[in-house]
Amino acid sequence: MYEKLTAPTTGSKITFEDGNPIVPNDPIIPFIRGDGTGIDIWPATEKVIDAAVKTAYGDSKKINWFKVYAGDEACDQYGTYQYLPEDTLTAIKEYGIAIKGPLTTPVGGGIRSLNVALRQIFELYACVRPCRYYPGTPSPHKSPEKLNVIVYRENTEDIYLGIEWTEGTEIAQKLINYLNNELIPATAEHGKKQIRIDSGIGVKPISKTGSQRLVRRAIEHALRLPKAKQMVTLVHKGNIMKYTEGAFRDWGYELATSEFRDVCVTERESWILSNKEGKADISIEDNARKVEPGYDSLTPEKKQEICDEVKGVIDAIWDSHGDGKWKEKIMVNDRIADSIFQQIQTRPDEYSILATMNLNGDYLSDAAAAVVGGLGMGPGANIGDTCAIFEATHGTAPKHAGLDRINPGSVILSGVMMLEYMGWQEAADLIKKGIGAAIANRQVTYDLARLMEPKVDPPLKCSEFSQAIIDHFND
Repeated sequence: MYEKLTAPTTGSKITFEDGNPIVPNDPIIPFIRGDGTGIDIWPATEKVIDAAVKTAYGDSKKINWFKVYAGDEACDQYGTYQYLPEDTLTAIKEYGIAIKGPLTTPVGGGIRSLNVALRQIFELYACVRPCRYYPGTPSPHKSPEKLNVIVYRENTEDIYLGIEWTEGTEIAQKLINYLNNELIPATAEHGKKQIRIDSGIGVKPISKTGSQRLVRRAIEHALRLPKAKQMVTLVHKGNIMKYTEGAFRDWGYELATSEFRDVCVTERESWILSNKEGKADISIEDNARKVEPGYDSLTPEKKQEICDEVKGVIDAIWDSHGDGKWKEKIMVNDRIADSIFQQIQTRPDEYSILATMNLNGDYLSDAAAAVVGGLGMGPGANIGDTCAIFEATHGTAPKHAGLDRINPGSVILSGVMMLEYMGWQEAADLIKKGIGAAIANRQVTYDLARLMEPKVDPPLKCSEFSQAIIDHFND
């Protein structure tokens, strides 16, 4: 099956059913060490995960690690430009779940990004990035403990699909001419818009299929959270891009109010129901007036549209969601992308799961990570229906490689996500407890140590930090 790999002789395969993993007690899990500081980070991560599994389950559960290659280390094994060998793809497909350290974006070799390539090859459509604060972690934010969100970022569409053409090329000019002379004039709402001939051109596809499968996973995740955190916010720029970003919002609401009707309520629905709860005999028009600002200045057609919406909600869900029952449902709302960047800082405790498209999610997940202490403490996962890869969210930092000084927190916390995804919650909780206690006790690597007040000197080495986490398992 493999050219240069040898799979473990003990252990079992993880399989998938209805998009969820079926995990044996002895799973074989491929790992990619990672480039640069991966040489330090991965051994620390493996040590912590193995110790947590052993502490939580004794000998009844065990991970059988399978080393596979990607990035610079793969080129050393397989030859120049072999950044993502077929062996590695075969192993990940065969065993279903993998974990990886940071990878270098290749220069040449035909791959724009190894991380993006893995997501697209395995249809890992949901990039999941939890951002929570561990007390004691240095943060530029005044109240970082108020932010506890999970970003669900669509991975396979938007501009990250990479369909674009260089300025000045024959294809780019042909496409611009076609748009300027045929498609734009044929679409009345575009008026006299024109694209400059010296433009580069990119395509931004957003599909109903891609949008709804992401929102479905976000809602399913919300169902597993404590009641106070059962909220999904659709993040978009639909006020400008109505047929891509706006469609993402609309398709998200459609899914929530059809497939998850019994467990979801939208924000506007909650207003309508709440108005009737406050005044049982409120008229449809007065309810609409409370829901829609500026109702009285709207056209008759728009007023009728809002009244129809109010009546439709009351007729459809008053019996199932009214009289306060909606307060026990998952709240689904939406926010404009630029607004949410402000609100995760000014009103962080009002949000829980943020579901968004690719580019918005890229920015938003890093911004949220900065609030709670930076990418060094930011885990990530890429999840599809038949595969999941857990990964560091930071870069390779090659100047620190081999010095045993880098913070392994990102990959260790990605390991926590992997254990939770596998259903091994007890082991995951031990690691979160250990990391929290280590940071609270100022047992940290240099990146956190230099920002603490007073400064921690000397800081722990990467390997020492992993041992400190383990030492706190039984506190």
